[in-house]
Amino acid sequence: MTVELRRVETVYQGYVTILAATFTGPDGQSFRREIEHHGRAACVLPYDPARKTALLVNLPRAPVIWSGGPPELLEAPAGMVEDEDPEETAIREAMEECGVRLTRLEAVGSPYASPGVSSERIDLFLAAYGEADRLGPGGGTPGGNEQITVEEVPLAQLWTWVEQRRIEDLKSLALILALRVRRPELFG
Repeated sequence: MTVELRRVETVYQGYVTILAATFTGPDGQSFRREIEHHGRAACVLPYDPARKTALLVNLPRAPVIWSGGPPELLEAPAGMVEDEDPEETAIREAMEECGVRLTRLEAVGSPYASPGVSSERIDLFLAAYGEADRLGPGGGTPGGNEQITVEEVPLAQLWTWVEQRRIEDLKSLALILALRVRRPELFG
């Protein structure tokens, strides 16, 4: 016998939805779990293979600040998948957040972000860009209160930060590791 989902109740609905799910285990006993749900996301690490750099964003994250983390988190551009596919989301977010035009994305995976508590799945991509693709300043959508600053970081420096455990965003760490495996010559 496997675990069976018996009932789901909505506890809270806002930017995120909190659900209470009741399951029956293999032993026939019922148990309850909370689920945080806010949809699917897409994330892309734009990198310039000629100049050996990557574009990332710094922005404040309320849960990180609340838990004693840094006041800003360095991340690859990402956003929620709305009325589009994940690739279109990644392309849109890269333009909004970094001011970079991306045309060809390389899929890395679609892992669950934090499967113990959240239903969120993140489609991860790598995308090459060149200097001519930097079309604007980035910084997020007007009026979005995202407080985004864009950083173009040399890949060698990014790898040093990985080794120093200074990359604290999981999706960004996964993308940096994927790029390092696929294109190690860019980090030297």
